[in-house]
Amino acid sequence: MILTARPFATGEPLALEVTAGRITALAPTADSSGLPWVAPSFFDPQINGCLGRGFVSPDLTPDDVRLIAETCRGHGIGRFCPTLITNSFDAIHRGFATLTRTLAADAELAAWLPCFHLEGPYLSGEDGARGAHPREHTRDPDWDEFRRWQDAADGRIRMVTVAPERAGALPFIERLTAANVVVAIGHTLATGEQIRDAVTAGAKTSTHLGNGCPAVLPRHDNPIWEQLACDELFASIIADGYHLPPAVVKCIVRMKADRVLLTCDAGTLAGLPPGRYRDWGTEMEVLPGGKIVVAGTQYLAGSGVFTDACVAGVMRLGGVNLQDAITMASVRPRELLGEPVPRIAVGERAELVLFDLVDGELRVRQVVG
Repeated sequence: MILTARPFATGEPLALEVTAGRITALAPTADSSGLPWVAPSFFDPQINGCLGRGFVSPDLTPDDVRLIAETCRGHGIGRFCPTLITNSFDAIHRGFATLTRTLAADAELAAWLPCFHLEGPYLSGEDGARGAHPREHTRDPDWDEFRRWQDAADGRIRMVTVAPERAGALPFIERLTAANVVVAIGHTLATGEQIRDAVTAGAKTSTHLGNGCPAVLPRHDNPIWEQLACDELFASIIADGYHLPPAVVKCIVRMKADRVLLTCDAGTLAGLPPGRYRDWGTEMEVLPGGKIVVAGTQYLAGSGVFTDACVAGVMRLGGVNLQDAITMASVRPRELLGEPVPRIAVGERAELVLFDLVDGELRVRQVVG
């Protein structure tokens, strides 16, 4: 396979030869007209599903998993973490077990979905902070429960989102960290002290910072400021134009600098037409343009767009350049999760996305690898 494109970091036209999944040759080319950009494919740490299928759905099938993965690849997402949200023990166990069986039988899918994210159920049960997570299933951390899920996942749970104020959260974070699981702070009303203690215990990142919290917070002592001020924490953001206004995106990008990563947080309703749907045991509404809310409220419930829209969004909302936006979507999530970071160089794995930028929108042409 010969790919002619402009690498995202330099813009200099190159012909890339790909053989058996590796870049085997690079050569300059004089023909630059109409060439797409090329970059490491996007790695999204938080995909809940799409097109009405979700990883915690009771009727999830291997065909559903492949449909979700192939839909994501159409948006430049070469790798992602299937994300299971707050639910009963049995529902989460069933979701992880189904994923494990599916990946065991499909090596291609196993490469595309290298690790899992457990977002809950150890989150705040308070309105606003819990977002669309069902209150009746939010609960305190339980190591034995988690271990049973990790067994069902065949050890693939690589990230867990936790609210540090839950009883037993700190020793739970310490045990996760010792087991090489990345701990994220999210859906929380934790105090500054609780957040700092969580970081000391091993928490490494924030899940969709600026969301998963009440619409109104104390002016100074609140979990957003505290996580922003903590230099040790990475932070994912949803730059879809709905979850965060431009001023907040700019502040997070400037404050976190080289510790920002993008997630689209695609919900199970992503890609569906406007209307009301029953999801996660709650009535949801897809609004024109793709915004998803808990029906009749202002509370967002995942995203209706994918990572390509968030790459364009962080450039538009946050004022960052293409190289930085790609780094947030492709490089930094892999680094955080301990996944190999592909480079555009001879001998490297060809995990690539080719795309155009047209009037500020990103249009994916092809995903390789």
